[in-house]
Amino acid sequence: MFNDIKIGPVTLHMYGLMIAVGFLTALMIVLKRGIKKGLSEDTIYGIFYCAIIGGLLGCRLLFYVVELPNIMKDPSIFWDFANGYVVYGGIIGGILASYIYVKRKHEDFLKYFDVVMPAVAIAQGFGRIGCFCAGCCYGAETTSPFHVVFTHSDFAPNGVQLIPTQLMSSAGDFLIGAFLIWFSGKTETKGRTAAMYLVMYGIGRFIIEFFRADYRGSIGVLSTSQIISFVIVSIGAFLFLAAPKLDMRF
Repeated sequence: MFNDIKIGPVTLHMYGLMIAVGFLTALMIVLKRGIKKGLSEDTIYGIFYCAIIGGLLGCRLLFYVVELPNIMKDPSIFWDFANGYVVYGGIIGGILASYIYVKRKHEDFLKYFDVVMPAVAIAQGFGRIGCFCAGCCYGAETTSPFHVVFTHSDFAPNGVQLIPTQLMSSAGDFLIGAFLIWFSGKTETKGRTAAMYLVMYGIGRFIIEFFRADYRGSIGVLSTSQIISFVIVSIGAFLFLAAPKLDMRF
C-alpha cells in the first residue's frame, strides 16, 4: 500500500491522517451521545485532550518496556520518535489520564467511560486503516486467496502474500464500536458498556495476535499484547459483574 499520497504540492501521510480522522470521529460521536445523556460538554473536551496526552505517553512508555533489551543494545532507539508506539499503552494511558481528570472535576467517571469507549473502538478502526496504508502491524505469510501484497512499505516485507491483519483488526474495531453503541441503549447499569469494550477488544486482540508476524515482544509462546489481553479481559469481566455496586462519583 501507499502511506504517502501526493496531490499536487501536498503530500498526505495516510497513517497520521487516519489517526486524526479517528480522533475527530470519536470526538463527534462522544459529543453527540454525551450531550444527549446530559453529560458536560466541557468535561468531554477535557477527556479528549487528556486521552490524547495520556495515550501518547502510554504508547511510548509501553514501547520502552517491550523494547528494553534492544534499547540496552542500541540507546538511539530511545530517541527515535518516528516509530515505536504500542496501542495497549495508549488505551491504558488514555483511560488513566481521563480518570484523573474526571476525578478532579468531581463527576461520575463511569458515565463518561461508557460514552467514550464505543467511540474509542471506532477510532481504532480508522487507526488500523492507517496501519494498513503504512504496512505496520502486518500479518504472517500465507498462500490463502485472502491476502495482501505490499510494494512500497517501510515496515512489511514487500512482494510477499501476507494475512491482512490490519484490515481484520479494523473491521473488528468497527463492529465492536457499533455493538457497544447498541448495547449501551439496552443496559441501564453504569460501567457495563465500557466493561464490554475491555472484554471484546481484549479477546479480539488476543486472537489477531496469532496471525501477526511483526515483532511485538513475547513472554514464552505468547506475545506481550496477549499477556496484556488476559489482564484487560479480566478487568473487564470484573467491572461488568461489579458494575451494579460501583459508585465512582467524586
